[in-house]
Amino acid sequence: MTDNLARKYDAPVPRYTSYPTAPHFQPMDDGEEYGGWLQTLSRDTALSLYLHVPFCRQMCWYCGCNTKISQKDEPIAQYAAALRAELATVIKALPGRFTVSHVHWGGGTPSILAPDDFTSIMDMINTYFDYSENAERAIEIDPRTLDASVVEAMVAGGINRASLGVQDFNIKVQRAINRVQSFEATKAAVDSLRANGIERLNFDLMYGLPLQTVEDVRKTVALSHSLKPDRIALFGYAHVPWMKKHMRLINDADLPGTSERIAQAKAAADALLELGYVQIGLDHFARADDDMSLALKNGDLQRNFQGYTTDASDALIGIGASSIGKLPQGYVQNVTSIPDYERRVLNNGFAISKGVAVSTDDKMRREIIERLMCDLAVDLAEVANRYDVTPEYLDDELLRLRSFEEDGLLEISGRKILVLEEGRYLVRTICAVFDTYLGNGPGKHSRAV
Repeated sequence: MTDNLARKYDAPVPRYTSYPTAPHFQPMDDGEEYGGWLQTLSRDTALSLYLHVPFCRQMCWYCGCNTKISQKDEPIAQYAAALRAELATVIKALPGRFTVSHVHWGGGTPSILAPDDFTSIMDMINTYFDYSENAERAIEIDPRTLDASVVEAMVAGGINRASLGVQDFNIKVQRAINRVQSFEATKAAVDSLRANGIERLNFDLMYGLPLQTVEDVRKTVALSHSLKPDRIALFGYAHVPWMKKHMRLINDADLPGTSERIAQAKAAADALLELGYVQIGLDHFARADDDMSLALKNGDLQRNFQGYTTDASDALIGIGASSIGKLPQGYVQNVTSIPDYERRVLNNGFAISKGVAVSTDDKMRREIIERLMCDLAVDLAEVANRYDVTPEYLDDELLRLRSFEEDGLLEISGRKILVLEEGRYLVRTICAVFDTYLGNGPGKHSRAV
């Protein structure tokens, strides 16, 4: 992708982990409507669970997550009690016993929970839900704080995949983002997990960080590969200091410009491809025999709030402060304030603050966007037919895509769209053509590149 094309199309756009996106959720009654949505789920609905732990021991200045720094264990234990309370309310609201295909612990740092608290929550899930064959139970961890007791609790709870934050191994970059993490500490965490039977591992890397160079990115990829992760996520740093005040601690002058960001992303992708990884959508890479690569090959790749996933569940239930759930009727999100969340779930059972019911048009556009994000291709006529609308319904969007085609970013054949390699890193901007909410109402987004 040339600098001219990057400047032309590098607009602030959503990451499209949902549609409509979270800024367009509306205030929602505290749990009543959500409880009704849960109660009407069909017993054969495939479920997945997401549990959010918004605590860390130290703030990483690049972090865009909803998290709070705590050096004390008491607030974390209190929060764990609230997680159990919300989970119990959800279990009570469901019209029977359901099968779960994915359990994902995110944060923050989920591995910050005391081992007893973690296993007690996993015990609840294991007791009240069934698991599908090859169900995935994943957790995000900070290698710097992982110890033997935490690993033992993860094993006892049935965890079979772990995602390790790495970002960059250059100490200069690490200091600039307030996350000093040696290669040796990362390797020790990897060795401990594998020695205890947790063999499926993901690494999170970043480009576009302060003081980061193309050579830094290449070295980080090489060192990461030496530890043989199954999947590598390569995220572009999103500098949004108007949303996350701690990002103001990053010196803007140290951030690479658009040209350098493009060079870093390309250098990392090229290195990963040379090492045998398969490129997944916008920013993921996986070993050729990994389930995610197979899902891409079979046209089954999905995208949700955790990014690219093999999770094809019909409903995602979010547990914890700020967590988002997706049900057939629409999306819901819990309050972000930890004290407010704890008060609500302990008093009322649910802590829903906003959400949105999805229309047929929303569902159609969501499918188009998801296929573009996952497959870099979509047949608009085929999708329109599934939603009982004429193919001409999307002709305005098709017309708006012509400029992308003229610039060599995609090909249009009839109503089939194929994003070319030159347009991969601008796929979010391409998806935005189908977003009828963008530009209406609140919501600021990071730039596409």
